[in-house]
Amino acid sequence: MMNFDIGQVLACFMVLFAVIDIIGSIPLILEIKKSAGTISALKASLVSLVIMIVFLFVGEKLIIFIGASTASFAVAGSFVLLFLALEMILGIKIFKADEQIHKTASIVPLAFPIIAGAGSMTTILSLRAEYASLNITIAILMNIILVYVVLKLTGRIEKLLGDVGIAILQKFFGIILLAIAVKLFGTHAPAIFE
Repeated sequence: MMNFDIGQVLACFMVLFAVIDIIGSIPLILEIKKSAGTISALKASLVSLVIMIVFLFVGEKLIIFIGASTASFAVAGSFVLLFLALEMILGIKIFKADEQIHKTASIVPLAFPIIAGAGSMTTILSLRAEYASLNITIAILMNIILVYVVLKLTGRIEKLLGDVGIAILQKFFGIILLAIAVKLFGTHAPAIFE
């Protein structure tokens, strides 16, 4: 594999790990699990993997095809993150759970937009400009394995933290999610109005 570079793989892994932030998403995952009753770690992980790999190879063409830009895609994603953050911080419901949530929760909103969301996708497009596709693919796969492990262990994590621990984590990571939403908006919004 002549394009393989362990340094590139590790660099891509760390960037994607920070953006996906599966550890920071634990309170949100627990909230989704509470609403849906159950989530499938395997389904969420596989759907996220497919979305990210497809986006790695056809994302830019797809965005251009639908007449959007990477910036508008990122700004749209920042709004979704903003509303998720407000739910976590204020304890309000913005996303209404319908009767189908128990069937779809592993895919929407867990796989998309929480794991494979606008932040992940814009990051993948940025990485593609700097690194070989093979190395990015391996980094995505490594992150998805980690995502699967965390999703499988959410029940144990919930017991370990207890209600108070989860509430504290939820508020704390809600603020972090809000900061990411603001940063994503601030970085990409000017490009829309140029």
